[in-house]
Amino acid sequence: MISAIIILSFLIFFHELGHFLMARLVGVKVEVFSIGFGKKLVCKEFKGTNWCISAIPLGGYVQMKGQDDLNPTLKNYDKDSYLFKTPFERILILLGGPLFNFLLAFIIYLFIAFNGWPKLAPVIGKVMPNSPASEVLKPNDKIVEINNKKIKSWDDIPTIIQQSEVLNIVVKRGNEYIKVTIKPKIEITKNIFNEPIKRKVIGITPKGEIIKVYYSFFEAIKVAYDKFINDSLLIVKGVQKLITGAIGMENLSGPIGIVDVTSKVANLGLVPLLLLTALLSVNLGVLNLLPIPALDGGHIMFNLYEAIFKKEINEEIMYKLTIGGWVILGFLMLIGVYNDITRLIGG
Repeated sequence: MISAIIILSFLIFFHELGHFLMARLVGVKVEVFSIGFGKKLVCKEFKGTNWCISAIPLGGYVQMKGQDDLNPTLKNYDKDSYLFKTPFERILILLGGPLFNFLLAFIIYLFIAFNGWPKLAPVIGKVMPNSPASEVLKPNDKIVEINNKKIKSWDDIPTIIQQSEVLNIVVKRGNEYIKVTIKPKIEITKNIFNEPIKRKVIGITPKGEIIKVYYSFFEAIKVAYDKFINDSLLIVKGVQKLITGAIGMENLSGPIGIVDVTSKVANLGLVPLLLLTALLSVNLGVLNLLPIPALDGGHIMFNLYEAIFKKEINEEIMYKLTIGGWVILGFLMLIGVYNDITRLIGG
């Protein structure tokens, strides 16, 4: 529980720090930097900014001079205010939070890659009967190479299988190296969203041994970047499928679920906890870029409108859209909390 609160608070702090630094970069005064919402429990003034911890630890915010989400009709055009700046300077401020979340995730992945990434060893645990691999591969075979590509971990195997019509595999069996050829077959299986998809399979599963895979400097950068991109695309696809109804709202999770999962992962060790922290950071960055008023993405849309049409959006429309955005976020939060409680009760 404590570890979950610390991690979520850190992610929020890092997100808001991105907004803060970008605001200061373009000369905007930040009046309040708060971790949490609601009543301010502790505040400390430092260089013109009140740094606060607030009562409801479900987010955070930076309040810039001339900006008020709760009352967007309030205006201030002093030189150090948010509204005095150009739309593109404001967009830079708004992008600061999500970009810092992405940066944090990348740094975490890079740290893990430099220090050895725990992965499944490329050792076969089970060979399925009547599968393409059943006559040539055996349990405990270590896959060394496929189609002239060195295999470092089990993660390398599925991608090569999907890209190939024929697999030329080198396995280590005892002290021998054996070459075999396998032609994958196509089966209907389920993806991460529980949707039926066609995949090439050869009929093997991993043994479950964990190894650490080490990378060179440039390999580590590529691995960290690829992991960040894959996580981002996964979250974007998940949001898209929720919007289109391809997956139901019962899959939505809220703060209770996040705290529960984080607490459980914390018991597995530092690396799993770091991986979850990075994933949550990517999630926070992506979701904040959604074009919903009250989120960074909504404000970016308002500023793009002003940049294109050379005028501010109508105050009444902005106010109604902002209130609508808060209603949407509140509704999604309630669904997430309901789902979390239902899962916890149901085990």
